[in-house]
Amino acid sequence: MPSANRLTMEYVQERIATLHDYGGANPPAPLERAAVVVPMTGRDHAGLAPERVFSTLATVDPAHTYVALRADAERAADVRSWIEEFDLTATVLWCNRPAVEERLDSAGLNGAAGKGRDVWLALGVAAAAHDYVVVHDADATTYTDAHVPRLLSPLADDFEFVKGYYARVEDGQLYGRLFRLLVRPLLSAIAAESTAPILTYLESFRYALAGEFATTSSLARTLRIQPGWGLEIGTLGDAFTSAGFERSAQADLGIHRHDHRAVGGPDGLGTMAEEVAGALFTVLNDHDVAIEFDSLPDRYRTTAHRAIDRYAADARFNQLSYDCSDERSQVETYLDAIAPPERDDRLPAWETAPMDPAEIRTLTTDWE
Repeated sequence: MPSANRLTMEYVQERIATLHDYGGANPPAPLERAAVVVPMTGRDHAGLAPERVFSTLATVDPAHTYVALRADAERAADVRSWIEEFDLTATVLWCNRPAVEERLDSAGLNGAAGKGRDVWLALGVAAAAHDYVVVHDADATTYTDAHVPRLLSPLADDFEFVKGYYARVEDGQLYGRLFRLLVRPLLSAIAAESTAPILTYLESFRYALAGEFATTSSLARTLRIQPGWGLEIGTLGDAFTSAGFERSAQADLGIHRHDHRAVGGPDGLGTMAEEVAGALFTVLNDHDVAIEFDSLPDRYRTTAHRAIDRYAADARFNQLSYDCSDERSQVETYLDAIAPPERDDRLPAWETAPMDPAEIRTLTTDWE
């Protein structure tokens, strides 16, 4: 089995700067100038993974931690009480508080809601008060005190956007299925017929769906955030526009273990695939990439099946369990996501948003 403390033995650079962990990397970082944003739902709190994340953040000691919370009133109060138990400078932003919903509605922004919208609200608050912002989830059981410094450190070295990457290997299996089986082969299929720089940029990220990234506050204010599961891909699209190849980087976060989703169901990977693919096509449209939707499903299937053969070889090499039939079945499910996006429901960049971050901070915190 792979070790969570594995030593990286390669040092290959992608088209963007790739920062490796050669053994215990924990670089100096401007923590005193940085905020950390952690999106959560009410059902997430008090679990083993969130407990580990916030206990560790207390030792890292960033300037501030903002918990972007989606919960009902009773659970929201419980989460805030729980967060107050940690030795951490933290603020819980109740993102679906009725007063917040009403204000978004008055601004014409109370459309689709989810993790992306919560992160957008918190980014506005955090970027208004701090020079740098780190965003990461609260479900990693392998979270360490090096994660935030690894994401944050490059920003003090003239980079403006940093994405985390990691291996998804757990219980003797390969995970990260939505990225491996949808995003990467879909990008490859499109890139086979286009030389657009945005495709090279997106393919340079080793785990484009990682929820972990860091950015300067000035760049954070330019991000048009997808309200749901398209958050990560949409963020990369705007990072390309603002930071480009030269000021973007990715940092090695080791091996990640966290929650897994079923393929079916309303919150399953099939539903997520539709939002992720829609976000990707929206980004590509922004950059004038022509997509032949009539032929793309077949080209995607061929590319994904070729990737599955390679993952199978990698799994055998590492004596991991790998079900080719199940992976191919997932590809068939993801085919339904390959269609022109029905709408562009991105939230506006904070530099042009019709509301002020200070107002959002008040609305999300003044709920005694």
